Amino acid sequence: MSLLAGCDRSSEALARFHSIDITGAPYGHDFRLRAPDGSERTVADFRGKAVLVFFGFTQCPDVCPTALTRAADVKRLLGKQGERFLAVFITVDPERDTPAILREYTQAFDPSFIGLSGDLAQTQKTASDFRVHYAKVPTGSSYTMDHTATSYVFDPTGTLRLAVSHATTATDLAADISALLKDAATGP
Repeated sequence: MSLLAGCDRSSEALARFHSIDITGAPYGHDFRLRAPDGSERTVADFRGKAVLVFFGFTQCPDVCPTALTRAADVKRLLGKQGERFLAVFITVDPERDTPAILREYTQAFDPSFIGLSGDLAQTQKTASDFRVHYAKVPTGSSYTMDHTATSYVFDPTGTLRLAVSHATTATDLAADISALLKDAATGP
């Protein structure tokens, strides 16, 4: 095989996804957080599904509801494949986002979506593990949260594969998820 042929194949691989292919990234391998039912969840619990992970908070006025609306649209666009897609919302505001609030919030977008939380130390560790920034921003007598708007996608084997820009459309993200699901169905 010529060197040029190898470059051409790499170019095809880079153009395969609309999102950024981060397969092999040295970060974002797992999390260990609580679901609203009190169970502890990790990436392994969702094997067999393509999992979109988004960090945010339930009182977010725009970025978080937009990301979860896009996830619900992706699930709808996937049709039958949508049964193998899950959105996981990890709160960066565990002080206000109680399990009951997380359940109500995520299920308002889709009954299958899951909200996860940890204590302040677990939240910081998980965000750091995924290279997610977040910070409390005072607003008068209360606060809001500044946070990274990137979503991450794990393939059905539990491998981190994609970083998804907030600007990515539901159609493009659905195509990326569909490709990951097809890859998992056909195997290596």
